[in-house]
Amino acid sequence: MSKSRKIRVAVIFGGCSSEYSVSLQSASAVIRALEGTRYEVIPVGISREGEWFYYSGETARIENDTWRAADCTPAVIAPNRKTHGLWVLRKSGVETVYVDVVLPILHGRNGEDGTVQGAVALSGIPLAGCGILASALCMDKDRAHRLASLVGVRVPKSFVLNTVTDEKQALDFAREIGFPVFVKPVKAGSSYGISRVCSMDGLREALAQAAFYDDEVLIEEEIEGFEVGCAVLGTEELLTGEVDEIELTGGFFDFTEKYTLQTSAIHVPARISEEKAAEVKELAKRIYRALGCSGFARVDLFLTGDGALVFNEVNTIPGFTAHSRYPGMMKAAGISFPELLERIIRQAVEE
Repeated sequence: MSKSRKIRVAVIFGGCSSEYSVSLQSASAVIRALEGTRYEVIPVGISREGEWFYYSGETARIENDTWRAADCTPAVIAPNRKTHGLWVLRKSGVETVYVDVVLPILHGRNGEDGTVQGAVALSGIPLAGCGILASALCMDKDRAHRLASLVGVRVPKSFVLNTVTDEKQALDFAREIGFPVFVKPVKAGSSYGISRVCSMDGLREALAQAAFYDDEVLIEEEIEGFEVGCAVLGTEELLTGEVDEIELTGGFFDFTEKYTLQTSAIHVPARISEEKAAEVKELAKRIYRALGCSGFARVDLFLTGDGALVFNEVNTIPGFTAHSRYPGMMKAAGISFPELLERIIRQAVEE
């Protein structure tokens, strides 16, 4: 690669996912931060219906979801490793667009779950972020918990309702561990389909709501305490941001609260002792390694009243606006948003 040429970064946004709109906001922030740098952004948009396009229009159209109106040409990541880029399907024929590295800014299913990561692996293009296995594992809350527990990490008690279990077993489990419980799709993000259930009366409705997003539904004990998060960066040598803390005035950190903070607040650094923050960071790195993460991810934990740490989940592509939790934790550790993106891309190219 010529030192004089800009590094071409394919930023993938959108996606056939319930979190499509969240991706547009994250990707817009990333693209703006990379503009005017040593990187050349190759925007690749995926519609809600799963159509892939090379997008050559303004970033603002991504942010306000009008990007499909113009400046779109059908395109795919070429599985031919010699192509090392995109096949743009123009009316005049197939154009090849070389790509140095792929940065997926996708949230949820069909983007954060190993599917797009598999397409990138076939192409031979370096991928910024977690690979196929880690992406799939971290999207699956049940299997991520099972694997983390094998390395001595405490996880909530849970039960999975699927095709080989029945509703009676699920109801019996909830009754046994006691209310309130959380009901979640096993594979979904941004708190879609999650309910906090305080009695048997609301359990069936919550199960049906979660089942809309996934064919497996998790019933999980409520962990008393509050949520802390840790941003992790790297593959072999790991760097962590400052630990953050979610302060709730009621309910739980659902989709609305995550993106509006109407009644909640995020504190970074978290209002905990330096010793406890160091413990959070070390546990986050242990979980990150146990699940095979690479590049970057955010590890979320519960901190109980007696000081115990309980694993919640790993987000392999967390929110990426300049005000999102992951960049916020890194900023508190002295790494600006542009520098964070620089490190993420550079390590993918070098590795």
